[in-house]
Amino acid sequence: MPFGISISPMLIVIGLVVLIVLFVFAKSFMFVREGYNAFLTKNFGGKSLENNGFIALNGENGIQPGALATGPHLRLWPMFSNRKVPIISIPDKTFGIVISQVGAPIPTGATSAAYKPEYGNFQDVKSFVDNGGQQGVQRHVLTPGTYTIHPDAFIVVTVNGTYGRPVNRDAEQMVQLAQSKDLHYVTIPTDQVGILTALDGPPLEPGTIAGRIGSFDDIRSLEASNASSNEVIQTVLGDHNALHNNYQDAQAFLDAGGRRGLQHDVLRSGDYAINPFLFKVDLQPMLVVEQGQVAVIKAYVGLPTEDKSGETYKFGSIVAPGHEGIWSDVIRTSKKGLNQTIYQPIIVPTSILQLNWADNVESEHGLDRELSTIVAKSNDAFEFAIELQVQIHIPDTNAAKVIGSVESIAKLVNEVLQAAVGNYFRDTLSKLAATDFIQTRSSVQQKATEYIKEYLNEYFVEVRGVYIQDVRLPDDLAEVLRTREIANQKKQTYGAQKDAENARIDMEAMKGQADMQQQKAAAQVSVEINRANAEAAVAKATGDRKVLEELGAGEAAKIRAIGEANGSAARALGEGQAAGYQAQRDAIGAGQTAAVAVVDALSKSQTPYMPQTLITGGGGGGNLLELLQLLVAQATTSKPQGTTESTPSSAEASNEA
Repeated sequence: MPFGISISPMLIVIGLVVLIVLFVFAKSFMFVREGYNAFLTKNFGGKSLENNGFIALNGENGIQPGALATGPHLRLWPMFSNRKVPIISIPDKTFGIVISQVGAPIPTGATSAAYKPEYGNFQDVKSFVDNGGQQGVQRHVLTPGTYTIHPDAFIVVTVNGTYGRPVNRDAEQMVQLAQSKDLHYVTIPTDQVGILTALDGPPLEPGTIAGRIGSFDDIRSLEASNASSNEVIQTVLGDHNALHNNYQDAQAFLDAGGRRGLQHDVLRSGDYAINPFLFKVDLQPMLVVEQGQVAVIKAYVGLPTEDKSGETYKFGSIVAPGHEGIWSDVIRTSKKGLNQTIYQPIIVPTSILQLNWADNVESEHGLDRELSTIVAKSNDAFEFAIELQVQIHIPDTNAAKVIGSVESIAKLVNEVLQAAVGNYFRDTLSKLAATDFIQTRSSVQQKATEYIKEYLNEYFVEVRGVYIQDVRLPDDLAEVLRTREIANQKKQTYGAQKDAENARIDMEAMKGQADMQQQKAAAQVSVEINRANAEAAVAKATGDRKVLEELGAGEAAKIRAIGEANGSAARALGEGQAAGYQAQRDAIGAGQTAAVAVVDALSKSQTPYMPQTLITGGGGGGNLLELLQLLVAQATTSKPQGTTESTPSSAEASNEA
């Protein structure tokens, strides 16, 4: 030996043994770092696997079902080998598809493996197999989180990658199919619904186009209890999604009686972990019924058709809500999560609908998009272009019957109404001369309204009016009418002037008559006044006469009484005076008695005693007599007017003398 060192064979053997032990220890010691799991394979020391299995569930040789968690571990090498794999991590709003490579084959006709609560999240291989787990795509999906799942027993496909390794060609194909799926949560916007199609489960019942858990037995029960139509509609538009957690629990869906094919119930707004191997989700807008509209429902599913339209309705069947056919009750202003694949909503405007028969004119609703100006010929071969406006109204109570009659409002406008309106005006104009049509336009419009009203009444539609908006005339007819109109205008002008002149003459005549009437009225008033004055004067005269008669009668009676009294007194006085005069005469003589009487009379009067004229003459007695006569005459002439005396006159005195 070099250097004079000798090593015994025993030491070499011991060293080799130590090295081997150290190597085995080193190989047997393992450390599982954070974020990884380790899985063991037993290479020898146990029984061989039976039935061509590859997972040693009971300690056999082969791949062991358990996993080694994070940290140090010691497993004897080479009896055991290990494989470290990352822990499965599923991001938020995504899910993982699990493909089992262990367990029993899935039943014939099934496309996914049944799931039991005992399977958990597939982290216990032995429990999965012992409880009847099946191979293939699992119905249960893994939601966001981290999982320790055996990479040989199960393959997990996520958006971040695939965990596990296929053991055969079938597994490889399933992995490839899973990788092609969208593994994000299904998001249903607020204004949409999700329409589900089940890809596994028993087939639909014969004659059924959509599956509904429990079929329509609940609707039949409501009808038996005389529930309102609104309650029935709400139940039909409801769902049984609570039974299967909005299709996220596929096994619960199938256990509740779910069937393969289109589903009746919809998904509403939200995020859902839907297994794409079990369900296909399509988005569909919600049914929105605006103010001034109703939605007539044409149901393709439900209880058998039972016509409720009555004998007078001849266009088909109208059914109660919940039955197949056109529902008699409509959906009014609202927003509904309706499955429009099996319930066809037909929007019917219930406000006044204005339709224009005019080129390049379209209302906001667009129903008159196909309508155009009506072209018609008169019976004298003039061609007119007529622009119309028609206003119709559909009561909401008639909406179902209208749809049963014409299928849609578009067909009502473009087929029924367009034909009726167009044919009426073409037929009417063909019977009229061009000028007659122009002159009777308002009459034609009125008759058109009456005709269209009666025609659409058969379709349960009200007509509010038919209006001729414009009539485009042929150029040659327009020139004729223009010339005629000018002539008519002149004629009217002359007529107006003539009428004005006649009116002026009539006015003058009327004015003259008015003046005469005024004078006549004044005369009549004057006559009446005079008549009234005369009657008043007569009445007054009559009254005065009666007053005078009464006064006269009284005065006469008074005078009569006074006269009689005065007469009696005068007689008595005269008789007394006469007796005195007689006695005086007898005593002094007649002449002296007369002189005494004169003197007495003069003393009682205001006549001056001395006469204004003195008469002288000779003689004795004669002169005295003349003197007395003169005095009497003077007294008589000088006595004031109105003065009466009760004394006898000079003549009487003379006579007495």
